[in-house]
Amino acid sequence: MAHNVLFGNIAQDLATEELYKKAQTENIETLWDRKAALKSQCGFGEQGVCCRICTMGPCRVSPIPGKGVQRGICGATADVIASRHYARMVAGGVAAHSDHGRNIAHTLHMVSSNGRYQVRDDKKLLEVAARWGVSVEGKDINAIAQQVAEMALNDFGKPFGNLTLPGSVPDQRKKVWEENKILPRAIDREVVTIMHATHMGCTADAESMVNLAMRTSLTDGWGGSFIGTEFSDILFGTPVPREIEANLGVIQTNMVNIVLHGHEPVLSEMIVLASEEPEMKALAVKAGADGINLVGMCCTGNEVTMRHGVKIAGNFHQQEFAVLTGAVEAVIVDVQCIFPALATLTQCYHTKFITTSPLAKITGAIHVEFNEKDAFESAKRIIREAVENFHNRKPEKILIPQIKSQGMVGYSNRAIIGQLDRVVNSYTHKSGSFEPLAQCLVSGVLRGAVGVVGCNNPKVKSDYGHIEIIKKMIANDVIVAVTGCAAQAAAKAGLLSKEAVQYCGEGLRKVCELADIPPVLHMGSCVDISRILELVGEVAKILNLDMSELPVVASAPEWMSEKAVAIGTYAVSSGLDTFLGVTPPVTGSPEVTDILTNRMENWVGGKFYFETDPLQAAEKMLARIEEKRANVEKLNIQRMCVTGYDELSPGF
Repeated sequence: MAHNVLFGNIAQDLATEELYKKAQTENIETLWDRKAALKSQCGFGEQGVCCRICTMGPCRVSPIPGKGVQRGICGATADVIASRHYARMVAGGVAAHSDHGRNIAHTLHMVSSNGRYQVRDDKKLLEVAARWGVSVEGKDINAIAQQVAEMALNDFGKPFGNLTLPGSVPDQRKKVWEENKILPRAIDREVVTIMHATHMGCTADAESMVNLAMRTSLTDGWGGSFIGTEFSDILFGTPVPREIEANLGVIQTNMVNIVLHGHEPVLSEMIVLASEEPEMKALAVKAGADGINLVGMCCTGNEVTMRHGVKIAGNFHQQEFAVLTGAVEAVIVDVQCIFPALATLTQCYHTKFITTSPLAKITGAIHVEFNEKDAFESAKRIIREAVENFHNRKPEKILIPQIKSQGMVGYSNRAIIGQLDRVVNSYTHKSGSFEPLAQCLVSGVLRGAVGVVGCNNPKVKSDYGHIEIIKKMIANDVIVAVTGCAAQAAAKAGLLSKEAVQYCGEGLRKVCELADIPPVLHMGSCVDISRILELVGEVAKILNLDMSELPVVASAPEWMSEKAVAIGTYAVSSGLDTFLGVTPPVTGSPEVTDILTNRMENWVGGKFYFETDPLQAAEKMLARIEEKRANVEKLNIQRMCVTGYDELSPGF
C-alpha cells in the first residue's frame, strides 16, 4: 500500500516513529495511513451540521447563517442539529463509563471468602458503606460488600430521587446544580432521557439540549465512574506509589509477551494472578521462553500498572505498534478504544488477537469469552492460548525499540494524603487530609493545579500536546494530575519520575521534594478522573469555596472519544474550565459554540476553550489559573492578618 505520512510527523515518541518506519518497510497499514487515505474529512460532519437521526435525511445544513440550506427537512437548524449531536456524544460516553462501573458493581456483589473475587480494601469498603447508609454492625465483610453493590446498582435505575452523591461534592456546587436543574437523577434514566430528547420531533432548542447533556454527564463523573473507581479499589486494592517502566521497550525478546488492552480490570486482574501460577510459568518455559511478560496498553494498562507494577507498553496510538514489534504472542482485550484493525494486522504476524467481552466481539479475532463466575480458569485458558503461540514467532520480523522510561504511578487520593502526612506541620495542619495541599494553593507556593487527561488523536501529533502542556504547567508551579493515555504519554516522556523536578518552578520543586512526589501525579485510568474530582471537591470544602473558585483547570489536548465529551462536560458542570486541543463537532452552530465557550460560565462557573495549539492553550490555562487565584489570595490575606507571617513560605 502507499504511505502518505511523512516520517517524523506522527508522534512525539521515538519508539512509535521507529516502528512506523518498520511498517513502511514491510508495507503494513497503520492508523496514520488510514487517516491519510480518507483525504479531506466531511466538513459538515466535522462542524456538527449533518443530521442522520431519521430517514428523511441525512440533512446537511449550512454552517454559515443566511447562506445555503438553513434547515433540514423537519425544520431543524444548525443549532438544533449540532446540539443534538453533542448531547448524543455525551450520552454515549456516559453509557460506556457507567456500564464499566456497573460491571464492577456486579463483580463486587460476587465476593466470597473462598472465591477469586474478594474484598482487598476493608477500610475503603466501610467508608463507602457509610456514604450509602449501609449498616455494618455485626455483619460479615462480604455481606457488607454485597449490600453496598446492591445500593450502587439501584442508583443506575431507581425510579425516584437523585443520584447518591459522594461527600466530596461541596454544598455550593450542589446549589449550582439545583439552580440550573442539572442535579443528576438515576444514571440510566439520564442516558435514556438524552436519547429520547434527541429523537426526531423532540427537543429543538440548543440551550435546553446542552442543559440535559450537562445533567447526564454528571451521572458519569460523580456516579458511574466514581462507582467504578471506588469498587475497583475495594476489590483489587487501593493503589499505592510504585515505580514502573513505560514504552514499547518493555516488550522482551525471550519472554511470552502478552498485551492487556481495554478498560475493565475484572479481566486483567485475573490474567495477572493466573500468569503468576507455577503451572503457567512452567508452560512458558516448556514452550522455549524464559517466562511470561505482561504489558499494559490504554486504561487496562493503567489499572494493572498501579496495582501490580505491570509495565506500560503504550497508549491508544501504540496498540498497532506493539504488534509491529513481531514479539507479541497475544493481544487480549475487553472493551473500549480497541482498533478493529488489529484483527487484520495480527494476521501479518504470529500474534493472536483475543476478544473476551460479548460487548466487543470483532470479526477476525479469536473470541474466548471471559466468565466472571469462572474467572481464574477463564484467565488461564486465555494465557495458554498465548503461551502455545510462542513457537510460531518469526525472528526475522522482530524489532523491539530499546526505548523506555521510569516513573512513579499509583497516586490514589489516599496515597497523596499519605505523602502529605509525611511532612505535615502538626501544630498548624491536620494530618489525614488535603489541608497542606489546600494551604499551598492559598499561599501561592503552588499557583494552581491542572488535570491533563484523555486520548490520542491522529488529527494532531501523538503525545505532543500532552507533553508540551505538562512541561509548561510544572515550569510555572502548577502541579499536574494525569489519567488515561495522557498519563502514559507522561510516563514515556519521563515526567512521572521524581527527577522531573528539574523542569519545575521553585515552589512546585519545593513541594515535590518535601512530599517526595513527582510533579506529575499518575492517578489512574479514564474512570479514575473521579479521583481528581474528589480531590478538587475536598480542597474546595477545606477552603469553604466552590470548585469553580479554585485555581484549577482541566485539559484534554488529544481527545477523540465520546467518553471524553462526557468527561469534559462533567468537568465544566463541576465548575472547572476545560481546554480542548481537538475542536468538537459543534462549530457549525454559532449558538452551541457560544453556549459551550461562553454562556456555560454564567450557569456553572466553568466553560470550554477550543485551542488546537498546545503552546497557546498552555498560556491561556495559566492566565485562567492566575485569574482564579483572586479567590484564594483573599484567604491568604485573611490568614496572614491572623498569623502575622506566611507559614508556608519555607515548606509545609
